[in-house]
Amino acid sequence: MSRCTLCDLPTGDDPHTAPDVDGEFCCRGCLTVARSLDGVEDLDDLDERRPDATPGDDFDGETTFLHVDGMHCATCESFLEMRAGEQEGVAAAEASYATDTIRVDYDPEAVDADELPDRLSVAGYSASDRADPDADEDDAVVRFLIGGGFFGMMAMLWYVLFLYPTYFGYEPILDLGGVSGTYLFAQIWLFASIVLFYTGYPILRGAYVSLRARQPNMDLLVSLAATSSYAYSTLALLVGRTDLYFDVTIAVVLVVTAGNHYESVIKRRATGMLADLTTTEDRTVRTEAGDRLDADAVDPGDRLLVRPGERVPFDGTVAEGTAAVDEALVTGESLPATKREGDPVRGGTVVTDSPVVVEVGEDAASTLDTLVRLLWEIQSSRSGIQRLVDRLATVFVPLVVAVAAVGAAATLALGSAPVDAALVGLTVLIVSCPCALGLATPLAVAAGIRDAAKRGIVVVSDAVFESAADVDTVVLDKTGTLTDGEMRLLDATAAEGESVERVRERAAAVERASVHPVAEAIVAGVLGDGERPAGSRPATDGGEASAAGDATDGAPAQVDALDSLSATGVDVFDRGVAGRVDGDEVVVGHPDCFDERGWPASDRLREAGTAARDRGNVPVYVGWEGRVRGVLAVGDEVRDGWESVVADLDADGRRVVVLTGDAPAAAARFADHPAIDEVFAEVPPEAKAETVRRLGADGPVAMVGDGSNDAPALAAADLGVSVASGTDLAADAADAVLLEDRLSAVPELFAVTRGTNRRLKQNLGWAFCYNAVAIPLALTGVLNPLLAALAMASSSVLVVTNSARAVFDPD
Repeated sequence: MSRCTLCDLPTGDDPHTAPDVDGEFCCRGCLTVARSLDGVEDLDDLDERRPDATPGDDFDGETTFLHVDGMHCATCESFLEMRAGEQEGVAAAEASYATDTIRVDYDPEAVDADELPDRLSVAGYSASDRADPDADEDDAVVRFLIGGGFFGMMAMLWYVLFLYPTYFGYEPILDLGGVSGTYLFAQIWLFASIVLFYTGYPILRGAYVSLRARQPNMDLLVSLAATSSYAYSTLALLVGRTDLYFDVTIAVVLVVTAGNHYESVIKRRATGMLADLTTTEDRTVRTEAGDRLDADAVDPGDRLLVRPGERVPFDGTVAEGTAAVDEALVTGESLPATKREGDPVRGGTVVTDSPVVVEVGEDAASTLDTLVRLLWEIQSSRSGIQRLVDRLATVFVPLVVAVAAVGAAATLALGSAPVDAALVGLTVLIVSCPCALGLATPLAVAAGIRDAAKRGIVVVSDAVFESAADVDTVVLDKTGTLTDGEMRLLDATAAEGESVERVRERAAAVERASVHPVAEAIVAGVLGDGERPAGSRPATDGGEASAAGDATDGAPAQVDALDSLSATGVDVFDRGVAGRVDGDEVVVGHPDCFDERGWPASDRLREAGTAARDRGNVPVYVGWEGRVRGVLAVGDEVRDGWESVVADLDADGRRVVVLTGDAPAAAARFADHPAIDEVFAEVPPEAKAETVRRLGADGPVAMVGDGSNDAPALAAADLGVSVASGTDLAADAADAVLLEDRLSAVPELFAVTRGTNRRLKQNLGWAFCYNAVAIPLALTGVLNPLLAALAMASSSVLVVTNSARAVFDPD
């Protein structure tokens, strides 16, 4: 069987083709995407962006995905990939600090998969199973409070009491050259050692991995300043000198650690808001006889019972029964699909109204599990963005080291003592503003995360603040993003001489006996304001539960009238429901039901039904006394303000694309908007990620979605944004999550990222201007290490003050 040229799904016996497009496709949506993006012919050259183009693709082995705690920059990725490559039996590895994921291709005969987490847990990184990460508790608070809060402050207290007064000409309280002085200095050395090697361990680790990966970063510059002052002071202590600069070591480590800790606290506080989005997956299934069975024990051909409200556990075929199946979570289709005996069903979809027996397919696989694996494939191949300050450090660090070495050598050549020459070099390293540079990114990012959280936006990955600024294309999912994703009664049309209220009431009276999503929408639309009929199906975590809402004709909710109506002899059949109301046989359902009964409909009602279908809604006919008396339109409604949102994105110079698994008719309303450049409909989940990747060939792409079917596309995008009504899988794939059901938060996210980028550049600009003045003063001997430390502290205060301001003010 051939496979789709776009998404690699099977095409079936009748693939979709077109004379103007090369290849064969599984669906009309993939064909449309390929035709529209046919100009992108060099995708094979973009291997570094392909989720399936990993170094181990040609390796005949197995692949595992691990969660890694401790990654915080692109250097960490390089180090872990190098470390994994050194392991026997590992063919290739690909890490992503943006998603804390590493993919490892390995030979199961040479290495046990259970051993890989231990082998990759090195240098402070902690690897665990990606499917169920058991991350170590962040010990930054303990490191800071014990190493800095106690030992660091004790050392600084000794400086204030015994050493700093001597710098200003006062007599020392203790005899610094005697036994008491030696005891004092020994304590300071011990306290400084704890601060440097315990509290500063993450910084030293970052410096180590930067050297191993040959990518200088800010951790290396900070470590140079801290360890240089520590090494000089230790040697000076051993030769009996009293000009010790352990205070510089302590100040550098504590200031940078505090900045990084503040960023992590703000981030944890924000991501804590995501708790309500997570769910616990049930890994058991129910046999046809009703017995519970572990999902891992299911074989192809087994028959499983799926009750209303439950997920179909595996891809398969309906063996018995008929039910409406909610596929929004997996395919993106907003309208439920009726599945009968012999119809295929996908694992992860939800049976809504009637129990069915599903025969498991030949692979015993789940479409939802396939999406999860595709998500991990993309996440592990998606490198994090190297922070601006780290990119600058690749040039700045070698330059500072060279200047310090040349300055020390020149001082020595001019006849100064070796100690004086060493002090010049040390002063240059200290004055090179490692604190200000080290704080520039974490404080600016923390301010951005803080201001985003105030607007109901959770920033999951701090890479957002660099990637969002360069986004050229914004891809918007339709169901659950541009629309509310909830089935509701949108419109009602009555035959001539009939009232809309009577059509609605009679339809609701009969539909109360059904738990089909369309029936629930009709009843809820008549009851109004959140009332739901008894026996309604539970909401699925795909956000597809019916919601109360009046039809758009503005008719008031008829609670009293509906309560006075009751349907008797109700019969729920394949495509509708019938019952007697006030002595009349009332039928509600698909137009075919009325054609089979020979009940005619006027041209006006036929046109209303056609118009509803053309808008992507479900037309529901209502009739009694042998004729069709009205047409109801059921579907999901567009979100308030969507037009202004796409207009704002277009005004920013960004291309706007709508992507949906729905039929073209359901997306037609968006294609007509002048701010929307393109609409892709009937795109299957696997093809959404490929579509985003192809769009990304022309520039960075942002994807906004809500369902599990969107997760691979969210991960494939340079910036993934998930809405809070979505699933935990979508939130896991996203870089930012909109907690409020408010689409206008998308332009606000871009505004916050712009402000954060501007703040970051201001911080860096100040730090480098300061260096341009301070380094020459250090080279000429005007500054000593103590004055350099004070100047460095002053620059850090300015960075902190600047970062404390709001990065985005909508007013």
